[in-house]
Amino acid sequence: VQLQASGGGLMQAGGSLRLSCQASGRVFGNFGMGWFRQAPGNEREFVAGIRWSSGTTFYAASVKDRFTISRDNAKYTVHLQMNSLKPEDTARYYCAFDSAGWGRREARIVDFWGRGTLVTVSS
Repeated sequence: VQLQASGGGLMQAGGSLRLSCQASGRVFGNFGMGWFRQAPGNEREFVAGIRWSSGTTFYAASVKDRFTISRDNAKYTVHLQMNSLKPEDTARYYCAFDSAGWGRREARIVDFWGRGTLVTVSS
């Protein structure tokens, strides 16, 4: 599976950004797609995920009610709409593919990663 991410950039606090990620290759089964992020000096952490077959969504507590993950079934694309951005959202965001559909939301179980895209939120 290959993951192609787009979006990100620089935004002021309170603003919005949108990330997208398209999967290609052997995409089948009860998989999940989503996003992790990693700030300098920190571990990579789960942000949001969606289980493809059911559309069930998962969010980290720190982004719930501000970020929304959605999917485009036909294009195997996942979007992350990030609203009310805060400086602490600044990180490199990584698209992720989990063959098990986010039974656990941990970086070590992710099967495939996209290249990270930088999100910088200024205060």
